Amino acid sequence: MRLQYCLIGVCVLLMISANAAGFGAKEPAQTRQASKTERCLEADLVLFNTTIYTANDQQWTAQAVASLGNKIVFVGSNQAAEDYMCGDAEIFDLAGKTVYAGLTDSHQHVEGVGRRTKTLSLFGIPTLKETVTSIASWAEKVPDGEWVLGRGWIEREWSDEKRFLTKHDVDAFTHSKPLYMPRADGVSALVNSKALALAGITKHTPDPEGGKFERDPDGTPNGYVLANAMNVFRAIIPQDTDEYLTDNLIQGLQANAAMGWTQTQDAGMSYRLVDLMKAIHREGNMSHRVYASVPVLEAQQRFRRGREKTADDMFDVRGIKVFIDGTLGSRGAALIENYSDAPHNGFMNRITQQALMPVLHDALRHGVQIQTHVIGDRAVRSLLDWYEEAFNAVPETQWTNNDLRWRMEHAQVITPQDQQRFVDLAVLPSMQPSHGIGDLNFAGDRLGAERLTYAYPWQSLIEKGLMILAGSDAPVEVGDPRIEFYAAVARKRLDGTSGPGWHPEQAVSRKNALKMMTIWPAYGAFQETLRGSVEVRKYADFSIFDKDWLTVPEQEILTSQNIMTIVGGKITYQKPREAADK
Repeated sequence: MRLQYCLIGVCVLLMISANAAGFGAKEPAQTRQASKTERCLEADLVLFNTTIYTANDQQWTAQAVASLGNKIVFVGSNQAAEDYMCGDAEIFDLAGKTVYAGLTDSHQHVEGVGRRTKTLSLFGIPTLKETVTSIASWAEKVPDGEWVLGRGWIEREWSDEKRFLTKHDVDAFTHSKPLYMPRADGVSALVNSKALALAGITKHTPDPEGGKFERDPDGTPNGYVLANAMNVFRAIIPQDTDEYLTDNLIQGLQANAAMGWTQTQDAGMSYRLVDLMKAIHREGNMSHRVYASVPVLEAQQRFRRGREKTADDMFDVRGIKVFIDGTLGSRGAALIENYSDAPHNGFMNRITQQALMPVLHDALRHGVQIQTHVIGDRAVRSLLDWYEEAFNAVPETQWTNNDLRWRMEHAQVITPQDQQRFVDLAVLPSMQPSHGIGDLNFAGDRLGAERLTYAYPWQSLIEKGLMILAGSDAPVEVGDPRIEFYAAVARKRLDGTSGPGWHPEQAVSRKNALKMMTIWPAYGAFQETLRGSVEVRKYADFSIFDKDWLTVPEQEILTSQNIMTIVGGKITYQKPREAADK
């Protein structure tokens, strides 16, 4: 007789590992020999009686999967899986649940996700007035002389005033304490008069290369700062301790696993954080895999240290992250023509071409992947030119290999001719679906109708044969895989509405949306033979939800719940029983 019990709607044999929250401790295994074949094939974990979306075109769905150690040993039918449902295997009857190849967030910042839990979060506040009130309430608890820190304000979603915050909004209640609060995009920020004074910024201070101090009519900085102008404030904020940063990383890993991510690709992890993450790995505290690039400011250290990868592929430091322009919302994205709502075309040179070209040349010689932040069509075109110039400048005989997989992160506005250049140069677009549905609330004002036709052109790129690597850019966005999948397939606001110029023809199929979050990101990390799909000999990474994203109505994608996250055959998140029963 086979013993099983049901929690959160999942019937589970009494063989659950003790680290699975809400499912109880492990019980002695019930030996189950397949009655017809009398075989017992070795496995540690069996998932069955479900729909498994493998992200493998050769076998798109399956009913069951088995793993041994950290690798998959079987993918197939419920009946065939019975040979593995024996011995010491943990067996999960997942009736009514759906298993996806382990989901990957292709562009994220793990430490920032963890930090977000400890500072003032301004995400989702509907008005400017309420945002300022929230800042005032938080600042009241901060001692005089200490920094008022937070993140996430975004004027485009306010219903009263849709303008950038300035020091005039916050000076009255922060005169004795400096304030620094990045906008949701992370490449512009609010500072107050106290912070400006501490940094020595006056009306006579010039704008830095690749940045800008917005100013009052008399030339005095008004407290809204963009891109490289943020650096002077970052430099004077008291440095975080290793203990604080380590806890941020662990909190971020756990939050991501709870969302259903089995890997995040960290776009710009400093070597300080790299070394802390390596220590977290040694202690066995990584809740999901991390594929990281280091900031271009540490490029020479990357060339000296070389690629760093753990034997279990939980942590892989391979690339270099570059910044070129700002964001569309802050009018910092570099456009070919002027903004439709401002008399300028944004800015570039967060790093200059002169400074970047030697890095690109060395990257070719050392086999280093380049991942570059570009958003506007001018930034995209310029970077394509620079990539091509580097390819031509360094003879292929000097390249470590010719499989480069260089990436463009965000790439939100791409002219049709430059879309084809992605194909010609074999450049990978790493894009965030949630940026599209958020930015389209104001992109028409920034770009005008014509440029909207080639903004966030997901389907156009796929039709050209390109693999889009989908990410969230958390903590800029929430970092929820349900939102990213929904945004890609619906191209609508979260309430199901849209607006003029949203170009629904650029939405993608559900099958391609799943690939954008599984096998294509694996390719973008040179890991397609290791993970990204449910296939024998690949890592046993699975994301399990209570709804089938490929068949349910679009809005139900957003209400689905992550039931379990499995990385390398180990359960790294399991929904608590009491939470799931609500």
